[in-house]
Amino acid sequence: MVNQNAGKRQGIEVKKVDKLVIRPTRITPLVYFDPDRALLELRGKSSPENSIQFYKRLLIALERYAHYGTKDITANFKLEYFNTSSSKCLFDAFKRLMKAQQRGISLTINWYYEEYDTDMLESGEDYSDLLGFKFNYIETVFN
Repeated sequence: MVNQNAGKRQGIEVKKVDKLVIRPTRITPLVYFDPDRALLELRGKSSPENSIQFYKRLLIALERYAHYGTKDITANFKLEYFNTSSSKCLFDAFKRLMKAQQRGISLTINWYYEEYDTDMLESGEDYSDLLGFKFNYIETVFN
């Protein structure tokens, strides 16, 4: 995930964080993380049998971005459903994004929910409260 030979910038070694794409299934979301575009997107349903294993690569990539990322990042969470074990992994992802923000990287978190899905809206509000970070709440229609 990290290219140790990505070059040097102003005498400081710059480590490149690689793009990550995990295709969705009926029980796992699309995971799209492109550090060059400074974009993270999770979209779909998240109820994998082993959430820790499923999210492991993303969490590693976000940890590396927290240390080596250089661009302001936007994170879009467009989840229709997530189970309890996924909720812990999502919180871990948010914490890694917050590490980048603490380094001076500007962070925008967009939390999408359907109009009738107050549980999903409240989940976003709970994460926001726990992190002490303001989310943007965007009402949408999932296809």
